[in-house]
Amino acid sequence: MKSDRISIPAGFWTGLQQLGIAPHDIARQAQLPLHIMTEPAVEIDHYFKIWKAYSELVGDTAIAILQLATVFETAQYPPTALATYHARNYRDALNRMALYKQLCPPEGLRISEDGERCTIELDSIRGGQLEPPVLVGTTLAFLLELGRRGTGQPLRAQSVEFSQSMGDVKALETYFGCRVRTGTPADRLTLYRSDLDRPFTSYNKELLEILTPILDRSLDEHRSRSISEKVKRILRRSLTGGGLDIRAAASELGVSNRTLQRRLTDEGTTFKQLLTQTRHEQAREYLANPELDIQEVAFLIGYEDQNSFYRAFRLWEGDTPSHWRSAYVRATAAESST
Repeated sequence: MKSDRISIPAGFWTGLQQLGIAPHDIARQAQLPLHIMTEPAVEIDHYFKIWKAYSELVGDTAIAILQLATVFETAQYPPTALATYHARNYRDALNRMALYKQLCPPEGLRISEDGERCTIELDSIRGGQLEPPVLVGTTLAFLLELGRRGTGQPLRAQSVEFSQSMGDVKALETYFGCRVRTGTPADRLTLYRSDLDRPFTSYNKELLEILTPILDRSLDEHRSRSISEKVKRILRRSLTGGGLDIRAAASELGVSNRTLQRRLTDEGTTFKQLLTQTRHEQAREYLANPELDIQEVAFLIGYEDQNSFYRAFRLWEGDTPSHWRSAYVRATAAESST
Protein backbone atom coordinates (compact mmCIF):
# COMPACT_ATOMS: atom_id res chain seq x y z
CA MET A 1 0.00 0.00 0.00
CA LYS A 2 1.27 3.46 -0.81
CA SER A 3 2.03 5.68 2.13
CA ASP A 4 0.43 8.67 0.43
CA ARG A 5 -3.23 8.44 -0.49
CA ILE A 6 -5.48 10.96 -2.16
CA SER A 7 -8.89 11.90 -0.79
CA ILE A 8 -11.69 12.02 -3.33
CA PRO A 9 -14.46 14.51 -2.44
CA ALA A 10 -17.95 13.06 -2.58
CA GLY A 11 -18.80 15.92 -4.93
CA PHE A 12 -16.48 14.44 -7.56
CA TRP A 13 -18.71 11.42 -8.13
CA THR A 14 -21.83 13.59 -7.93
CA GLY A 15 -20.40 15.89 -10.57
CA LEU A 16 -19.72 12.96 -12.88
CA GLN A 17 -23.28 11.77 -12.47
CA GLN A 18 -24.55 15.23 -13.39
CA LEU A 19 -22.53 14.87 -16.59
CA GLY A 20 -24.23 11.55 -17.28
CA ILE A 21 -21.20 9.44 -16.37
CA ALA A 22 -21.81 6.64 -13.88
CA PRO A 23 -19.04 6.09 -11.31
CA HIS A 24 -18.97 2.35 -12.04
CA ASP A 25 -18.22 3.16 -15.69
CA ILE A 26 -15.17 5.10 -14.51
CA ALA A 27 -14.03 2.15 -12.41
CA ARG A 28 -14.43 -0.26 -15.33
CA GLN A 29 -12.64 2.06 -17.75
CA ALA A 30 -9.79 2.44 -15.26
CA GLN A 31 -9.73 -1.34 -14.66
CA LEU A 32 -10.17 -0.78 -10.94
CA PRO A 33 -12.47 -2.62 -8.50
CA LEU A 34 -15.99 -1.21 -8.33
CA HIS A 35 -15.69 -0.46 -4.61
CA ILE A 36 -13.07 2.22 -5.43
CA MET A 37 -15.88 4.78 -5.68
CA THR A 38 -16.85 4.25 -2.03
CA GLU A 39 -13.35 4.64 -0.61
CA PRO A 40 -12.57 7.98 1.06
CA ALA A 41 -8.97 7.90 -0.19
CA VAL A 42 -7.10 5.94 -2.87
CA GLU A 43 -3.53 5.27 -3.92
CA ILE A 44 -1.97 7.97 -6.08
CA ASP A 45 -1.67 5.66 -9.09
CA HIS A 46 -5.34 4.73 -8.79
CA TYR A 47 -6.25 8.40 -8.46
CA PHE A 48 -4.49 9.13 -11.75
CA LYS A 49 -6.23 6.18 -13.42
CA ILE A 50 -9.63 7.53 -12.36
CA TRP A 51 -8.93 10.90 -13.97
CA LYS A 52 -7.59 9.30 -17.15
CA ALA A 53 -10.65 7.08 -17.37
CA TYR A 54 -12.94 10.10 -17.06
CA SER A 55 -11.10 11.87 -19.87
CA GLU A 56 -11.24 8.77 -22.07
CA LEU A 57 -14.98 8.39 -21.57
CA VAL A 58 -15.60 12.04 -22.54
CA GLY A 59 -13.36 11.64 -25.57
CA ASP A 60 -11.52 14.98 -25.49
CA THR A 61 -9.30 16.32 -22.71
CA ALA A 62 -10.35 19.95 -23.07
CA ILE A 63 -14.06 19.17 -23.07
CA ALA A 64 -13.62 16.92 -20.02
CA ILE A 65 -11.83 19.75 -18.22
CA LEU A 66 -14.48 22.35 -18.95
CA GLN A 67 -17.41 20.10 -18.14
CA LEU A 68 -16.07 19.09 -14.74
CA ALA A 69 -14.73 22.53 -13.77
CA THR A 70 -18.11 24.15 -14.31
CA VAL A 71 -20.52 21.42 -13.16
CA PHE A 72 -19.57 21.47 -9.48
CA GLU A 73 -22.10 23.17 -7.22
CA THR A 74 -20.38 25.22 -4.53
CA ALA A 75 -22.39 23.30 -1.92
CA GLN A 76 -20.43 20.19 -2.98
CA TYR A 77 -17.04 21.81 -2.29
CA PRO A 78 -14.93 20.09 0.39
CA PRO A 79 -13.93 22.24 3.42
CA THR A 80 -10.61 23.26 1.85
CA ALA A 81 -12.42 24.68 -1.19
CA LEU A 82 -15.21 26.23 0.87
CA ALA A 83 -12.60 28.22 2.79
CA THR A 84 -11.46 29.73 -0.51
CA TYR A 85 -14.93 30.37 -1.96
CA HIS A 86 -15.96 32.32 1.14
CA ALA A 87 -12.70 34.32 1.33
CA ARG A 88 -12.60 38.12 1.51
CA ASN A 89 -11.35 38.67 -2.05
CA TYR A 90 -9.71 36.82 -4.96
CA ARG A 91 -6.19 37.24 -3.57
CA ASP A 92 -7.26 35.90 -0.19
CA ALA A 93 -8.96 32.96 -1.92
CA LEU A 94 -5.89 32.06 -3.97
CA ASN A 95 -3.56 32.32 -0.99
CA ARG A 96 -5.86 30.08 1.02
CA MET A 97 -5.97 27.64 -1.88
CA ALA A 98 -2.16 27.49 -2.07
CA LEU A 99 -1.99 26.98 1.69
CA TYR A 100 -4.63 24.29 2.04
CA LYS A 101 -3.63 22.54 -1.20
CA GLN A 102 -0.92 20.96 0.93
CA LEU A 103 -3.70 18.87 2.45
CA CYS A 104 -4.89 17.81 -1.02
CA PRO A 105 -2.06 16.32 -3.11
CA PRO A 106 -0.85 15.41 -5.70
CA GLU A 107 0.21 18.92 -6.70
CA GLY A 108 1.01 22.19 -4.96
CA LEU A 109 0.54 25.79 -6.09
CA ARG A 110 3.19 28.49 -6.35
CA ILE A 111 1.82 32.01 -6.60
CA SER A 112 3.88 35.04 -7.59
CA GLU A 113 2.88 38.64 -8.32
CA ASP A 114 4.93 40.81 -10.64
CA GLY A 115 3.82 44.05 -12.28
CA GLU A 116 0.38 43.53 -13.76
CA ARG A 117 0.57 39.75 -13.57
CA CYS A 118 -0.20 37.08 -11.02
CA THR A 119 1.23 33.71 -12.05
CA ILE A 120 0.10 30.43 -10.52
CA GLU A 121 2.30 27.44 -11.33
CA LEU A 122 1.56 23.83 -10.50
CA ASP A 123 4.28 22.08 -8.56
CA SER A 124 3.88 18.31 -8.91
CA ILE A 125 4.95 16.05 -6.06
CA ARG A 126 5.29 13.09 -8.40
CA GLY A 127 8.73 14.21 -9.47
CA GLY A 128 8.89 13.02 -13.05
CA GLN A 129 5.69 11.05 -13.53
CA LEU A 130 3.32 13.34 -15.42
CA GLU A 131 -0.14 13.82 -14.02
CA PRO A 132 -3.06 13.19 -16.39
CA PRO A 133 -3.62 16.30 -18.55
CA VAL A 134 -7.29 16.40 -17.53
CA LEU A 135 -6.32 16.71 -13.86
CA VAL A 136 -3.82 19.48 -14.55
CA GLY A 137 -6.29 21.36 -16.73
CA THR A 138 -9.17 21.00 -14.28
CA THR A 139 -6.99 22.34 -11.45
CA LEU A 140 -6.11 25.51 -13.39
CA ALA A 141 -9.65 25.94 -14.71
CA PHE A 142 -11.01 25.67 -11.17
CA LEU A 143 -8.76 28.52 -10.03
CA LEU A 144 -10.32 30.83 -12.62
CA GLU A 145 -13.79 29.42 -11.96
CA LEU A 146 -13.27 30.23 -8.27
CA GLY A 147 -12.59 33.86 -9.10
CA ARG A 148 -15.60 34.09 -11.39
CA ARG A 149 -17.98 32.57 -8.87
CA GLY A 150 -16.60 34.52 -5.93
CA THR A 151 -16.61 37.93 -7.61
CA GLY A 152 -19.63 37.33 -9.81
CA GLN A 153 -17.60 38.76 -12.71
CA PRO A 154 -16.62 37.13 -16.05
CA LEU A 155 -12.90 37.26 -15.31
CA ARG A 156 -10.37 36.40 -18.02
CA ALA A 157 -6.87 35.01 -17.72
CA GLN A 158 -3.84 36.71 -19.29
CA SER A 159 -2.37 33.43 -20.49
CA VAL A 160 -2.44 29.71 -19.83
CA GLU A 161 0.40 27.23 -20.40
CA PHE A 162 0.25 23.45 -20.35
CA SER A 163 3.20 21.08 -20.61
CA GLN A 164 1.11 18.35 -22.27
CA SER A 165 -1.36 18.10 -25.11
CA MET A 166 -4.82 19.21 -23.99
CA GLY A 167 -7.16 18.30 -26.85
CA ASP A 168 -9.45 21.06 -28.18
CA VAL A 169 -7.31 24.10 -27.41
CA LYS A 170 -9.85 26.46 -29.01
CA ALA A 171 -12.46 25.37 -26.47
CA LEU A 172 -9.99 26.11 -23.68
CA GLU A 173 -9.21 29.53 -25.13
CA THR A 174 -12.91 30.36 -25.22
CA TYR A 175 -13.23 29.41 -21.56
CA PHE A 176 -10.08 31.10 -20.27
CA GLY A 177 -10.54 34.14 -22.53
CA CYS A 178 -6.92 34.16 -23.65
CA ARG A 179 -4.31 32.28 -25.64
CA VAL A 180 -3.58 28.74 -24.46
CA ARG A 181 -0.16 27.25 -25.21
CA THR A 182 0.81 23.60 -24.94
CA GLY A 183 4.20 21.89 -24.85
CA THR A 184 5.57 24.47 -22.39
CA PRO A 185 8.11 23.75 -19.64
CA ALA A 186 5.51 24.13 -16.87
CA ASP A 187 1.77 24.33 -16.21
CA ARG A 188 0.80 27.94 -15.45
CA LEU A 189 -2.22 30.19 -15.16
CA THR A 190 -1.47 33.92 -15.41
CA LEU A 191 -4.13 36.30 -14.13
CA TYR A 192 -4.53 40.07 -14.19
CA ARG A 193 -3.13 41.29 -10.89
CA SER A 194 -5.80 43.99 -10.66
CA ASP A 195 -8.45 41.25 -10.42
CA LEU A 196 -6.98 39.98 -7.16
CA ASP A 197 -8.38 42.92 -5.21
CA ARG A 198 -11.93 42.23 -6.35
CA PRO A 199 -14.12 41.42 -3.32
CA PHE A 200 -15.96 38.14 -3.13
CA THR A 201 -19.73 38.46 -2.95
CA SER A 202 -19.62 35.02 -1.30
CA TYR A 203 -17.49 36.32 1.60
CA ASN A 204 -18.65 34.70 4.83
CA LYS A 205 -16.74 35.88 7.89
CA GLU A 206 -18.62 33.65 10.34
CA LEU A 207 -18.05 30.47 8.31
CA LEU A 208 -14.34 31.26 7.91
CA GLU A 209 -14.01 31.69 11.67
CA ILE A 210 -15.25 28.11 12.01
CA LEU A 211 -13.33 26.53 9.09
CA THR A 212 -9.96 28.29 9.42
CA PRO A 213 -8.92 26.94 12.88
CA ILE A 214 -9.93 23.40 11.87
CA LEU A 215 -7.99 23.53 8.61
CA ASP A 216 -4.99 25.17 10.27
CA ARG A 217 -4.83 22.37 12.85
CA SER A 218 -5.01 19.78 10.09
CA LEU A 219 -2.21 21.61 8.28
CA ASP A 220 -0.04 21.68 11.40
CA GLU A 221 -0.54 17.93 11.87
CA HIS A 222 0.29 17.33 8.21
CA ARG A 223 3.48 19.39 8.41
CA SER A 224 4.58 17.68 11.61
CA ARG A 225 4.91 14.42 9.68
CA SER A 226 8.31 15.19 8.23
CA ILE A 227 9.66 13.37 5.19
CA SER A 228 12.25 11.76 7.49
CA GLU A 229 9.49 10.29 9.65
CA LYS A 230 7.69 9.00 6.58
CA VAL A 231 10.87 7.32 5.30
CA LYS A 232 11.48 5.69 8.67
CA ARG A 233 7.92 4.34 8.76
CA ILE A 234 8.50 2.76 5.35
CA LEU A 235 11.82 1.29 6.49
CA ARG A 236 10.39 -0.12 9.71
CA ARG A 237 7.95 -2.30 7.84
CA SER A 238 10.37 -3.22 5.06
CA LEU A 239 13.70 -3.98 6.71
CA THR A 240 13.42 -7.76 6.58
CA GLY A 241 15.40 -9.13 3.68
CA GLY A 242 17.67 -6.14 3.24
CA GLY A 243 15.34 -3.15 3.59
CA LEU A 244 14.71 -0.60 0.87
CA ASP A 245 17.00 1.48 -1.26
CA ILE A 246 16.22 5.15 -1.82
CA ARG A 247 14.63 4.46 -5.21
CA ALA A 248 12.02 2.18 -3.69
CA ALA A 249 11.32 4.64 -0.86
CA ALA A 250 10.98 7.54 -3.31
CA SER A 251 8.59 5.53 -5.45
CA GLU A 252 6.44 4.68 -2.45
CA LEU A 253 6.33 8.34 -1.39
CA GLY A 254 5.46 9.42 -4.92
CA VAL A 255 8.55 11.60 -5.50
CA SER A 256 11.73 11.35 -7.54
CA ASN A 257 15.04 10.14 -6.05
CA ARG A 258 16.47 13.64 -6.39
CA THR A 259 13.46 15.26 -4.70
CA LEU A 260 13.64 12.83 -1.78
CA GLN A 261 17.38 13.41 -1.38
CA ARG A 262 16.85 17.19 -1.43
CA ARG A 263 14.05 17.10 1.13
CA LEU A 264 16.06 14.85 3.45
CA THR A 265 19.04 17.21 3.13
CA ASP A 266 16.75 20.11 4.05
CA GLU A 267 15.89 18.21 7.23
CA GLY A 268 19.57 17.63 7.97
CA THR A 269 19.78 13.93 7.25
CA THR A 270 20.32 11.35 4.51
CA PHE A 271 18.63 8.11 3.52
CA LYS A 272 21.66 6.13 4.74
CA GLN A 273 21.50 7.80 8.16
CA LEU A 274 17.78 7.08 8.46
CA LEU A 275 18.35 3.44 7.52
CA THR A 276 21.02 3.16 10.23
CA GLN A 277 18.81 4.88 12.83
CA THR A 278 15.85 2.64 11.99
CA ARG A 279 17.94 -0.51 12.24
CA HIS A 280 19.39 0.64 15.56
CA GLU A 281 15.97 1.45 17.01
CA GLN A 282 14.43 -1.79 15.78
CA ALA A 283 17.38 -3.81 17.05
CA ARG A 284 16.87 -2.47 20.58
CA GLU A 285 13.16 -3.18 20.38
CA TYR A 286 13.64 -6.75 19.15
CA LEU A 287 16.44 -7.54 21.62
CA ALA A 288 14.13 -6.48 24.43
CA ASN A 289 12.00 -9.46 23.47
CA PRO A 290 13.72 -12.57 24.92
CA GLU A 291 11.72 -14.86 22.64
CA LEU A 292 13.70 -13.69 19.60
CA ASP A 293 17.17 -15.16 19.18
CA ILE A 294 20.05 -12.97 17.98
CA GLN A 295 20.15 -14.46 14.50
CA GLU A 296 16.44 -13.76 14.05
CA VAL A 297 16.90 -10.15 15.18
CA ALA A 298 19.67 -9.72 12.62
CA PHE A 299 17.37 -10.99 9.87
CA LEU A 300 14.45 -8.82 10.97
CA ILE A 301 16.47 -5.63 10.61
CA GLY A 302 17.86 -6.53 7.22
CA TYR A 303 21.23 -8.18 7.85
CA GLU A 304 21.98 -11.32 5.87
CA ASP A 305 24.54 -12.61 8.36
CA GLN A 306 24.88 -12.37 12.11
CA ASN A 307 28.49 -11.09 12.03
CA SER A 308 27.48 -7.94 10.11
CA PHE A 309 24.80 -7.28 12.71
CA TYR A 310 27.29 -7.76 15.55
CA ARG A 311 29.72 -5.25 14.03
CA ALA A 312 26.97 -2.70 13.48
CA PHE A 313 25.57 -3.12 16.99
CA ARG A 314 29.00 -2.62 18.55
CA LEU A 315 29.23 0.72 16.72
CA TRP A 316 25.80 1.74 18.00
CA GLU A 317 25.97 0.59 21.61
CA GLY A 318 29.64 -0.23 22.29
CA ASP A 319 28.57 -3.72 23.30
CA THR A 320 27.50 -7.04 21.82
CA PRO A 321 23.79 -7.76 21.29
CA SER A 322 23.84 -10.60 23.83
CA HIS A 323 25.53 -8.49 26.53
CA TRP A 324 23.14 -5.59 25.84
CA ARG A 325 20.16 -7.94 26.16
CA SER A 326 21.43 -9.37 29.45
CA ALA A 327 21.92 -5.87 30.87
CA TYR A 328 18.47 -4.85 29.70
CA VAL A 329 16.83 -7.90 31.29
CA ARG A 330 18.63 -7.22 34.61
CA ALA A 331 17.65 -3.56 34.58
CA THR A 332 14.02 -4.37 33.79
CA ALA A 333 13.89 -6.97 36.57
CA ALA A 334 15.39 -4.48 39.05
CA GLU A 335 12.82 -1.86 38.14
CA SER A 336 9.92 -4.26 38.56
CA SER A 337 11.13 -5.36 41.97
CA THR A 338 11.31 -1.82 43.40
